Amino acid sequence: MRTVKATAAAVTVALAAGAASVAAGRYASDAALKAPPGRPLPGEPTLTVHATAAGQIALTRDLASLRPGVHGLAGDGTHAVVGPVLGTAPHSADTVVRRLERVTQGALRPGDKVRLTPEVHTGDPRSALGVDFEDIEILGELGSLPAWFVPGVRDTWVITVHGLGTTRALALNVLEFLVGKRFPVLALAYRGDHGAPRSPDGLNHLGETEWRDLDAAIRHAVNHGARQVVLHGWSTGATMALRAAAHSGVRDRVAGLVLDSPVLSWETTLRALASARRTPGALLPLAVRAAQGRTGLRGDGPAEPVDPRALKVPTLIVHGPDDRIAPWGPSRRLAAARPDLVTLHPVPRAAHGAMWNADPHAYEETLRRFLTPLM
Repeated sequence: MRTVKATAAAVTVALAAGAASVAAGRYASDAALKAPPGRPLPGEPTLTVHATAAGQIALTRDLASLRPGVHGLAGDGTHAVVGPVLGTAPHSADTVVRRLERVTQGALRPGDKVRLTPEVHTGDPRSALGVDFEDIEILGELGSLPAWFVPGVRDTWVITVHGLGTTRALALNVLEFLVGKRFPVLALAYRGDHGAPRSPDGLNHLGETEWRDLDAAIRHAVNHGARQVVLHGWSTGATMALRAAAHSGVRDRVAGLVLDSPVLSWETTLRALASARRTPGALLPLAVRAAQGRTGLRGDGPAEPVDPRALKVPTLIVHGPDDRIAPWGPSRRLAAARPDLVTLHPVPRAAHGAMWNADPHAYEETLRRFLTPLM
């Protein structure tokens, strides 16, 4: 009888431990699979506003607050734009002073908690930039997808698609540049975004299924006058662009790809996001398996979404060695494997999805050189 009770107790403990491990794996995988659009990704530090003055703001000293370039600053009901670090401005040892370009929403006060974001603009093309546009609906496989359409005279359209932690407002960073080059621009919101249908399981599939919404946008462009399209994707939006270029039924209309901070290994990105949530290393394999089980993400083949040999169009990759969410090793390998088609533009000290922010002028000049032959 004692043996039976001891065995039963051991089995109960084992089952409980197993259930706890499964639950821990699911929780860890949520960092990627339930990342809400427009909300900061795990690992993005919270900064404190220490002081504001005319054209200046003092923030907690951190690697994030020292990033170069121009960034959005988002808080509870607030949004502002900060420029470069002002190295000569007086400050304490634990603060950094940056140029305060403008406050676009709310008011910044000492003690406020804020985070840097790549989204420099809020609102829509007209309210943010004074650019005329149309609100349109694109029919996708799950329902209507909202999009902004900015008309242009060229028959090459640029379709933009955001990624993790951002919304289609990220495209506003490059919209003035694209409009200046007279491209029609289609800025897409896809499944899971505000105003768009949810995925059937309510999860982010890191571009593996979302690319079909981009396919619908390409078809819309072709049906409304586009001779060809350039796909400009950030993060998992870049993954979507690669998938669409390889699998869309109208892939012959894709003339080029711009991949900003591309997620080329979903397992690596999922591990990075789970680690940023302080998941113990021993649980990271469980997070990967949980993601596979919950979403059907492939685990029996290469983790990168494109075979370099299958790449057919000119591709610009803008990525940096300091990206902690989508390490740039796969980008380097893709560029090395296809030097005939892929141009890699490295951006040091840039956060994930914030390559433009680090140096807008250099980014746009690189983009100009890439797009000119495709006009």
